[in-house]
Amino acid sequence: MTVSGAPEATNSRERAVRAAGLVVSSAGCAALLWLFVHQPTNLQELAGGVAASVGAYQINQADFDQGRQFFAGDKFVEARAAFARADPASRHAITQFYIAYSYYRQGWGRVYSDDTLFARGLEAVNRAMTLAPGGLLRVDDAALDMKSADELKAELERGLTRDASDFNPLRVLRQRR
Repeated sequence: MTVSGAPEATNSRERAVRAAGLVVSSAGCAALLWLFVHQPTNLQELAGGVAASVGAYQINQADFDQGRQFFAGDKFVEARAAFARADPASRHAITQFYIAYSYYRQGWGRVYSDDTLFARGLEAVNRAMTLAPGGLLRVDDAALDMKSADELKAELERGLTRDASDFNPLRVLRQRR
């Protein structure tokens, strides 16, 4: 018996229940905080985010390869659809880089660039940079002129900026990267 007259077993059981309650409450708060920070918009993003948090997230390599084939054939809408199937949670930096690059290539024009596509590309490249270790992403693909996310981001931002160089008639001679 304890000083208060209650049996020791009851006191230790009470401590165990309180400790378990603290653990469950802490886990619930951590889960809510994770949801608040990552803000998944669908169940696939939620599952992929959790898998990425524990290091178990994998893309579908077959869909990724198909997306690269479409990308190489200038079929950018089809490429993005394949990349979205390969990375449904949007958690793979290289896939997000290719998505951003496809928006760049589809939106690029000799006279003007499509601001809507460039803005979507900028969102995707920012997502890729966020996912990359240290924010630095380099893709070693001989078919790409821009191999780093920083280059792609600068090109997309340049396309969204309006200045006097937009009226330069020699602009039609520039090459798509």
